[in-house]
Amino acid sequence: MTAPFFARLRERIDRVDSVVSVGLDPDPARLPEHLREHDLPRWAFNRRIIDATHEHAACYKPNAAFYEDPDGWRALRETVAYAHGKDVPVLLDAKRGDIGNTARQYAKLLDDVDAITANPYLGRDSLDPFLSREDKGVFVLCRTSNPGGSDLQDLELASGEPLYERVAALADLWNANGNVGLVVGATAPEELERVRELVPDLPFLVPGVGAQGGDAEAAVEHGLADGTGLVNSSRGIIFAGEGETFDRAAGQAAKRLKARLNQYRSG
Repeated sequence: MTAPFFARLRERIDRVDSVVSVGLDPDPARLPEHLREHDLPRWAFNRRIIDATHEHAACYKPNAAFYEDPDGWRALRETVAYAHGKDVPVLLDAKRGDIGNTARQYAKLLDDVDAITANPYLGRDSLDPFLSREDKGVFVLCRTSNPGGSDLQDLELASGEPLYERVAALADLWNANGNVGLVVGATAPEELERVRELVPDLPFLVPGVGAQGGDAEAAVEHGLADGTGLVNSSRGIIFAGEGETFDRAAGQAAKRLKARLNQYRSG
């Protein structure tokens, strides 16, 4: 039987001494010119990024939005297989969440990747097909890194708690298989700290460090549970450079972020 995702992730973190998640978001408009004539430009780009960054990556996080076309899905399959060949887990940032048979279809994405992000807005039954995959990780959206996240996530419930706190508490209850984490952005460090107080044992995926300018120290201090968690940078790594040497710049950016985050890790 395959080991649980968070056990495998912790092993990877320990092996490479890194909590860096590299977001593989190959925006076609930003790909280097010399790759655009490739049969699968996004795959060609990702392969170079993986070659340059895998020594520093605890995980790769492709966002499904950049692959949702026929060539994109082909590029994603090649990317996942190549990352696995480097012994790096893959977290698909898909933010899925639906009911009944639709949720079961969405959960089939977990056949190919190690973890997924999921939207809790439709409630527990919408996440059951994901949560039931005991060996896979499910990162539930809680307090996101975008400015508009507060529009709904900060709304006060009748109980007096903000919605994001209720989501955190529910996710803790849903963690019967030990495969649940939370998405909590580094751009809201006070909320990040509050969520950690509420759920001390859930690992976090912390986006927003890098291009969004999130708080790296808070990301590490509050994002890790027993040393396990991920701090993601996408554009700040993969588009750190341009032209023929874009991959070298990406590797250097990943190495710098790893060193920056490791300043705040206790071990």
